[in-house]
Amino acid sequence: SLQTPSIAFLRITLGLMVVFAVGCNSSGSDDGSEKKLKLAYVTNGVASFWVIGGEGAKAGGEEFNADVEVLMPPGGITDQTAMVEDLVTKGIDGIAISPIDPDNQVDLLNTAAQRTILITQDSDAPKSDRLCYVGMDNYIAGRMCGELVLEAIPQGGKVAIFVGRMDQDNARRRRQGVIDAVLGRDIDPTRFDDPGAKPSNEKYEILGTYTDKFNFEVAKAKAEDVLSAHPDVSAMVGLFAYNPPLILEALEGAEKLGQVKVIGFDEQDETLIGIQNGHIHGTVVQNPYEYGRQSMRLLAGLARGETLESLDVPDSKLIYIPATQVRQDNVDEFWSELKATLAGDGSGQE
Repeated sequence: SLQTPSIAFLRITLGLMVVFAVGCNSSGSDDGSEKKLKLAYVTNGVASFWVIGGEGAKAGGEEFNADVEVLMPPGGITDQTAMVEDLVTKGIDGIAISPIDPDNQVDLLNTAAQRTILITQDSDAPKSDRLCYVGMDNYIAGRMCGELVLEAIPQGGKVAIFVGRMDQDNARRRRQGVIDAVLGRDIDPTRFDDPGAKPSNEKYEILGTYTDKFNFEVAKAKAEDVLSAHPDVSAMVGLFAYNPPLILEALEGAEKLGQVKVIGFDEQDETLIGIQNGHIHGTVVQNPYEYGRQSMRLLAGLARGETLESLDVPDSKLIYIPATQVRQDNVDEFWSELKATLAGDGSGQE
């Protein structure tokens, strides 16, 4: 469970509030040149997805004159909490974070937002005092993933969903989008099916949602368990970057590659290879590189006195970067663009 900010942390940050405020409002150095900012990009775990996001953040740092620290918590919410506390204590100019458990991190995020500039990226914390969110509409992206399920098993069947955590805002919305699209429901981002439920219609049944807390061994074991308990499963959907490759490993071990359709999220190399060789029907890709770059653009601008309006942030305070469906017919083109982006040879993904 979340540990609330320590008393020592609160005392330190209260004592340094004036210093931080002056630092954040200062746009230049003593010699009149633009101040080089110190910004942080905090992820919700360790994954290849975040390597791409971190590269985008570093590129944004170079573009907007900032030193960028990329932090990936390996141990979940405890590590992420400690990272945020440390950043604020050090007097960071701005933080872009993907909260692990937004409902239970409101106090932490609000404390940070009082001391520095705070935005969310990839996964939102709408109940907090964050200034804006950068990422995709996870509910709509989930529906895009559900569309791939319908393509893969048009005859209907049983569907299992795998995801790291249900605490995260992006996981909840993404999962619900998949379920609603597969069951032919209307668009309603406020809808929520209990993770233990098995919603169904005349053609499709959702067997369940299987979480792993970012533990790869557990993730693979959960996929193996589903194959054992439900030998008639028709499709397996992996909603975090590492899930599809681990599903493939489980299928290979059970000698069921090609017999069960796999639909994924994100652009892990093994997922893209799986699409190329026909073992994965398709994946919904985000643009983590642009999440990182746009986050640094906003933090740098706000730290130098610009407003959300001048930075083209909508009144909703949501900056949506569209997702894309990748199948066999466009996987080569997508992968080439991704490699070009990471090499700095072009704009890459849209």
